[in-house]
Amino acid sequence: MILLLPLLLALAGPVPPKKVHKLHQRILTLDTHADAPIMMQKEGFDVGKTHDTQRDQSQIDFPRMKEGGMDAMFFAVYTSQGPRTPEGHAEAKRNALNQFRLIHEALKKYPDQAELATTPDDAYRIQKAGKRAVFIGMENGYPVGDDLSLLKTYYDLGCRYITLTHFANNLIGDSSTDPDGPIYGGLSDFGKKVVPEMNRLGILIDVSHVADSTFYDALALSKAPVIASHSNCRALCDFPRNMTDDMIKAIAAKGGVVQVNFVSDYLKKPSDAHRTAKTKIRMARVGKVMTPELETRIAAQSDSVSKVYASERASLSDIVAHIDHIVKLVGIDHVGIGSDFDGGGGVIGLEDVSQIENLTAALVERGYSEADIAKIWGGNLLRVLGKAKVE
Repeated sequence: MILLLPLLLALAGPVPPKKVHKLHQRILTLDTHADAPIMMQKEGFDVGKTHDTQRDQSQIDFPRMKEGGMDAMFFAVYTSQGPRTPEGHAEAKRNALNQFRLIHEALKKYPDQAELATTPDDAYRIQKAGKRAVFIGMENGYPVGDDLSLLKTYYDLGCRYITLTHFANNLIGDSSTDPDGPIYGGLSDFGKKVVPEMNRLGILIDVSHVADSTFYDALALSKAPVIASHSNCRALCDFPRNMTDDMIKAIAAKGGVVQVNFVSDYLKKPSDAHRTAKTKIRMARVGKVMTPELETRIAAQSDSVSKVYASERASLSDIVAHIDHIVKLVGIDHVGIGSDFDGGGGVIGLEDVSQIENLTAALVERGYSEADIAKIWGGNLLRVLGKAKVE
């Protein structure tokens, strides 16, 4: 029916904006990957006040979440992959704990605007109260180091998923993009302890960024469904960070969900020169202890590359194409949204969180029903979160 509805809608004319707006307001919208803590670490940034995307490159704050009708977001505690040494792990832990602190302090400062959520029921309760629900995820298991007990520490601070790796290998397993290649052939021996402990605590296993071998190891070992918190389809955009059709089918068979992200070069294939430039920037952090000076230099390089290759940016239609592909492959119950706002996400027609209703409009125009859109925007992920804890 989804394939026929666009033709019917085209014949009937565009859907009235007021109708889209009312639908958007009725459903619960949830984004599983928001890098707001990157901005929150910058001196003077206040997530409780409205910011301008063009002026300060920020895409998320509580007022713009409300403006756009974004009910819930997973704020990602992100650490770039530094040295796999005791000193590197100690710094990653310090960095992660500081980001948890910043999130909790912001929620304490603005209790009328947002509240911490850790369960599906929390999300619906906070939405009903007219506030934003802030979940917490961890992008990169690097801050776990080799200390399994830290999983409980992060869980107690609100963490409800961990992206096992990032752009390079860590002590948990192999990454899909480490420039030196794999070192374990999947999960490490330590990683094979991490997955069951995450199941026991109720932390979702996030397979975005992991090597294909790590993906299959984690999927086989986990007793709970797994998620890809911000990944797209390799069939539409051939990049190791994206999911193959077989991987998408495997996630769905286990009851999990693939959350489509808004990063242009994971949505549509960029030119070779663009991809090389972006890869160089991403890898500039790998294996290094980050300093303000290095962050400033990388940010300037990233801005320059974005301007040079602005014509290659993806659009809303590219996001919908990836959603369509997953739906056709495994059904409506296994797809969601993980924008990567403040971490590289953003396409033509969807520049920040205040504009997310545009995606709802695009889904309506594509022929998705309100029930389908509610699943895509949050229902599927919350179903999976409810199954995260397995003794």
